[in-house]
Amino acid sequence: MIRGNGAAKVLFSSILIFCAVFNLSAQDHEHGSYPQVIRGEVWIELEPIYGGYVDEEYPLDFLTASRRALEEAAMIFSAMIYGWSFQYDIGERARQYSEVFELTPVAVIPFGDPGLRATDVEVRDMRVRLWTDYHLTESQQRRMQVWRTGTVRNAQAVGYWLPGGLEARTDWLIVKKTALEDAARAAVRAMLQGSERNRPKEAQGFISLASFPHYFIDSGRWAVSARFRVQITEIIPFAAY
Repeated sequence: MIRGNGAAKVLFSSILIFCAVFNLSAQDHEHGSYPQVIRGEVWIELEPIYGGYVDEEYPLDFLTASRRALEEAAMIFSAMIYGWSFQYDIGERARQYSEVFELTPVAVIPFGDPGLRATDVEVRDMRVRLWTDYHLTESQQRRMQVWRTGTVRNAQAVGYWLPGGLEARTDWLIVKKTALEDAARAAVRAMLQGSERNRPKEAQGFISLASFPHYFIDSGRWAVSARFRVQITEIIPFAAY
C-alpha cells in the first residue's frame, strides 16, 4: 500500500516495482516454510539533515531510498535475531583506564535475504517510511527464544553518532550502526551500574535488540533510542588486576 497523494503517488510507483521485484526474488529462493514473522518500520530522509552527517547522494530518489530502507531493516533484523557478543572495558579516569566497548555480530542477514519482505510504503514530508516483515526459519525462531529465557535482562538507552575527522565521510548505514552501538554500550553500562555494588573493570556477554529502534536528530546529530536484551556472562573486578 502507498500512502500519500498527488505527484508523490505517481513518482513512488518505482518503489512499488522495486518492492515487488525484491519480494518475488525472495520467494524464488525460498526453501521450507516460515511459520513466524517479526515486523518493523524504517524511515529514510529524502533531503539532507544539516548540522551533522550530510550524504553526497542527497536529494535521494525513491528507488535509492527504498533500497536503503531494506538495507537498514536487514541490519536491524540481524540485531534482533542474532545480536552481538560484547567485551566492555568500563574505564576509570582515576586509574587511567580508557572506556572501550567492542561489539561483534553473531551473524548477519544480508540484503536480499529470502525471509525479508517489504509490505507497505508511505511518502510524507520528504520522508520514506517502509514497513517490513522478516519470516523466521525454525533455527531463527529457536535463537529468538533464547533471548527471552535464562539470565537475559532488559535494558534501554539512547546512543549517538558523533561526527569528526574521517568519520564525517562515512556512509549513511555506518552512521546509524555507530549510533546503535553507542546505545548498546550505554545500556550495558547502565545495567552494570544498577546491579554491581563495586565498579567492575570489564564485562563480557551478549546483547540483542528487543524491538525496532527509533532514530531522531538531537542538536544536529543522529541519535537512537533502543531497547535491548542483555546476557552478561562474565564480570571482572578491579581486584583481579
